[in-house]
Amino acid sequence: MQPLSGLTVVSLEQAIAAPYATRQLADLGARVIKVERPGGGDFARAYDSRVNGLSSHFVWANRSKESLTLDIKDPRGIDVLLQLLAGADVFVQNLAPGSATRAGLDFESLASLNPRLIVCDISGYGSEGPYATKKAYDLLVQSESGLLSVTGTADQMAKAGIPVSDIAAGAHAHSSILAALLQRGRTGRGSRIDVSMLEATVEWMGFPMYYAYDGAEPPPRAGAAHATIYPYGPFVAGDGKVVMMSIQNEREWAAFCGHFLGQPELAAHPDYASNADRNANREALGRIVAERFAALTSTEAIDLLEEVPVANARVNTVEEVWQHPQLAARGRWHEVASPSGPVPALAPPGPVTDTPRMDPVPALGEHTRRILAELGLGEADIDRLVEDGVA
Repeated sequence: MQPLSGLTVVSLEQAIAAPYATRQLADLGARVIKVERPGGGDFARAYDSRVNGLSSHFVWANRSKESLTLDIKDPRGIDVLLQLLAGADVFVQNLAPGSATRAGLDFESLASLNPRLIVCDISGYGSEGPYATKKAYDLLVQSESGLLSVTGTADQMAKAGIPVSDIAAGAHAHSSILAALLQRGRTGRGSRIDVSMLEATVEWMGFPMYYAYDGAEPPPRAGAAHATIYPYGPFVAGDGKVVMMSIQNEREWAAFCGHFLGQPELAAHPDYASNADRNANREALGRIVAERFAALTSTEAIDLLEEVPVANARVNTVEEVWQHPQLAARGRWHEVASPSGPVPALAPPGPVTDTPRMDPVPALGEHTRRILAELGLGEADIDRLVEDGVA
């Protein structure tokens, strides 16, 4: 028995934010019915074809779901959707701004249909305010939220290498839905959740926002190094490999100076005695640390850092992460079926189980006929909907 077994989630979703939220609900046992446009479906299906012909984005965010194709612009399609929502527990949507309301899928309308329904709207900027109707995609929200201003090098801003604004919105939607389910358990009534990518990303911007509080200088773009803690970042070992390391407090700094650098007197040097001092003089200190790393291989450097001990990490490629010994030792890789064959998938972080839910990535419309039959439609009615392009 999984925590959300017996719950039904219906999702009008596309791209990443909503699919990521509902996949996490599916991971916990919920039945997730993914409503897609007939013909093309979720446009993330066509982002690329890197996973045996399937989209990397889609495979990641859509396992353990059922795909139902419906044209909700057709009255027959919206009628089917409303029948589903009448018996559902959660409805998630991240359509273009205003689309759900125009289709009669706003919380007020749905609450009269199903008072227990939890409605989660995910958008770029929220349902109100001057940006409510503005189109939003991940990189654009990274820009609006200030994330680009603190990411990259001194000379060049850089986007995060993952869709962080989508992920932030999906993560907050997931946790908010879980909280709403608990609330419904006490009140018997559903509620509305309004998650915006902007607000979710700005929440994650907490440290740089407060660092720059009341007109103070914001943290500089520092590449792969930490913007305000030093030494904390990448150093090149003598074999050309990069080692990441982090000093977090004065005890670690003193041990690092003595055991790794072989210069115990450096710990009390007035230019480096506190983190603020080291950060202000990072260029000079960086040369000292870099010289020591250059005298060691990456393995020797990591072994020595472990002895101090100082936190460290290898800078792995994506390919190396597939083979990461820690993930292998913990048995985190499993397998899911897909329309193009089995693919590996990481077990959901958190739950401790030998058998995490790893149901297939659905083909477009794979479950349409079965779901329509569950709603009481006869075979002839289903055939007609399919022939007319409604399902």
